[in-house]
Amino acid sequence: MAKHSAAAPLLFQKVLVKLSGEALMGANGYGIDVGVLDRVAGDLGEAAELGVKLCVVVGGGNIYRGLAGATNGMDRATGDYMGMLATIMNGLALANTLQAKGLQARVMSAIPMPTVCESFVRSRALHHLEADRVVIFVGGTGNPFFTTDTAAVLRAAEMDCDALLKGTQVDGVYNADPAKSPDAKRFDRLTYNYVLEKDLRIMDGAAIALARDNRIPIIVFSIKKQGGLAELLLGKGSSTTIDGGRGE
Repeated sequence: MAKHSAAAPLLFQKVLVKLSGEALMGANGYGIDVGVLDRVAGDLGEAAELGVKLCVVVGGGNIYRGLAGATNGMDRATGDYMGMLATIMNGLALANTLQAKGLQARVMSAIPMPTVCESFVRSRALHHLEADRVVIFVGGTGNPFFTTDTAAVLRAAEMDCDALLKGTQVDGVYNADPAKSPDAKRFDRLTYNYVLEKDLRIMDGAAIALARDNRIPIIVFSIKKQGGLAELLLGKGSSTTIDGGRGE
């Protein structure tokens, strides 16, 4: 892990980190890349060591994506439930890796399965956070037709988080794909309404609207850069902030 000054002021005291399932599969194309999982867990642990209260929502697209199943003839609701189960597998793997690094972590599911992990109860989740445990929310919202992006904003609101940090493959939001366009421009700040009006697809529309209504800033940063999460919390590195203030 990179070393950061514990005395440096944090931008936020309590955050929710949104990870896609794809972020855990590396170059494998499917499943969980153990090396990537270890690096991501290391970054989360580094952030927790700074003193921030840390929640995580992890997707399941590396294992199963309900919407993709629906396009191939599967009932959408059934596909979404299968996707929720995939998020639980990812959450358990992440918690296990965090615990192997000496951090306390709890997995809380929107779908009750008490022999596997805790059921989500807001008061219990808040207790875990106050006890400096990393809380990993899985199972989406527990309902089909809602993405894990929406679940992330919902949990961020319920946990009174200062911000939602969305880890992606690039260091912010660009006006073009930076992998294909060397001259692509990264935005420093955007408004919720601009993102919705331009249909930028950073998160689904319901998630952006929910963040806007609850005044939760969304910070888009690169999860691929080792130490990037801690840098972000210390006000360093590149990112894009989406909020209700002035922006594009």
